[in-house]
Amino acid sequence: MGKKQRTAIEPTREQNYPEWYQQVIRAADLAENSPVRGCMVIKPWGYSLWENMQQGLDKMFKDTGHKNAYFPLFIPMRFMQKEAQHVEGFAKECAVVTHHRLEADDDGMLQPAGKLDEPLVVRPTSETIIGEMFAKWIHSYRDLPLLINQWANVVRWEMRTRLFLRTTEFLWQEGHTAHATAEEAQAETIQMLNIYAQFAEEQMAMPVIKGEKSESERFPGALRTYSIEAMMQDRKALQAGTSHFLGQNFSKAADIKFLDDEGQLRHAWTTSWGVSTRLIGALIMTHSDDDGMIIPPRLAPAHVVILPILHDDEHHSAILDYCHQLRRELQDVNYAGRNLTIELDDRDIRGGEKTWSWIKKGVPIRLEVGRREYEEGNVFMGRRDKGHRDRKTLSKGEFVATAADILADIQQTIFNKARKFRDENIVKIDSREDFYDYFTPKNKDKAEIHGGFALCHWDGSVETEEKIKDELSVTIRNIPETSEEEDGKCVMTGKPSKRRVIFAKAY
Repeated sequence: MGKKQRTAIEPTREQNYPEWYQQVIRAADLAENSPVRGCMVIKPWGYSLWENMQQGLDKMFKDTGHKNAYFPLFIPMRFMQKEAQHVEGFAKECAVVTHHRLEADDDGMLQPAGKLDEPLVVRPTSETIIGEMFAKWIHSYRDLPLLINQWANVVRWEMRTRLFLRTTEFLWQEGHTAHATAEEAQAETIQMLNIYAQFAEEQMAMPVIKGEKSESERFPGALRTYSIEAMMQDRKALQAGTSHFLGQNFSKAADIKFLDDEGQLRHAWTTSWGVSTRLIGALIMTHSDDDGMIIPPRLAPAHVVILPILHDDEHHSAILDYCHQLRRELQDVNYAGRNLTIELDDRDIRGGEKTWSWIKKGVPIRLEVGRREYEEGNVFMGRRDKGHRDRKTLSKGEFVATAADILADIQQTIFNKARKFRDENIVKIDSREDFYDYFTPKNKDKAEIHGGFALCHWDGSVETEEKIKDELSVTIRNIPETSEEEDGKCVMTGKPSKRRVIFAKAY
């Protein structure tokens, strides 16, 4: 039996994928559970990652004419009651504020006091309150389209939480737009879906499948919902972004009206769309390995870390000076539209411990500099997309000149790897027996990985969806936009079908 491969993360993905995920977050120092049940504290390395995601998306939003605004955290109960179908979808997750102050009782214990005349809902999403404001801002067709985005936090009272993937409070952006025609609103919905897909693939190096959600998976109150779906390394799906064509449902509830160019009073057509800190969880589960995080260079909090290896006092200052000069040279290098961010780790700890801490954080490039590198004018380079033993010596000048190209190669390499993995785990299934076999664990006592994305015919009924969900915990992820019309039979019922959909287990 061969020697066991050393890994930084225990357990490995194969041994226990859910626990591996938690340990990657811990090892990379991304976040931790807060004293408030179900909430998280995002630590500096994790928040820097979110900031880079924000900046990338924010530019894409603004380049397409959207402007940022901010709306209140608290939503009056009467606003929620205007849109019954929408609220019903979130009712069990709503946190409600009923009092506005604390007072000490006879025992000196603080108790809620000052009951509110009207309860306030802590926003689970902002359609209702933004709709109220849109009704005040929109009067004429000249006020349209109104294209607004908000960066905010939301609260959904989840029972089972997992860092980044599902927490009681999380960070996100929510876009809300109003249009004069259904065609304009539909075009906006698809435009934002495409922006999410572009960001996922070009910035996150995460391949996604765009498509429309089935009726039962739609956003509450929407006419149509679209999503991007990504495959994680346990072959489960993760919904990485959604865009909703809301029709006139919300504008009628909020009374968003405008005078058209013929002087007729019309209800506006609206959309909403959003992504959240769930993207960090998606990134972890798409790229990371049994040594920890792997971060795409375009989103990395730091592109390069310089690691001085200081064994003796004689060359201590000279090596550090060499490293600081290297840092200054690299900070002037431009990659993907921004100058490189460089970390220089001069902590007085063992070289191996220092190196492994950055491997676990997922920094794309590590440069070790000891006495030999200093004397010969070199760097000893390791790439995070390669094994930790796969390192090579380059001259300092050569590395500075090619750093941007190396980062671009890492970005493309990890995207290609993720796409290859996904494509190898998408199958077409046409029989009920094969479908059940594909999604059924062979050993129910072991948390083994099974299944993937199954492209199957579906008869279009909610009843069929529910039966599959109840029996296999499998859902329709979306109806891919690339799915061509073809005659077939539903994999479950045998009834006629015209198009394949994606079935998968999902987060």
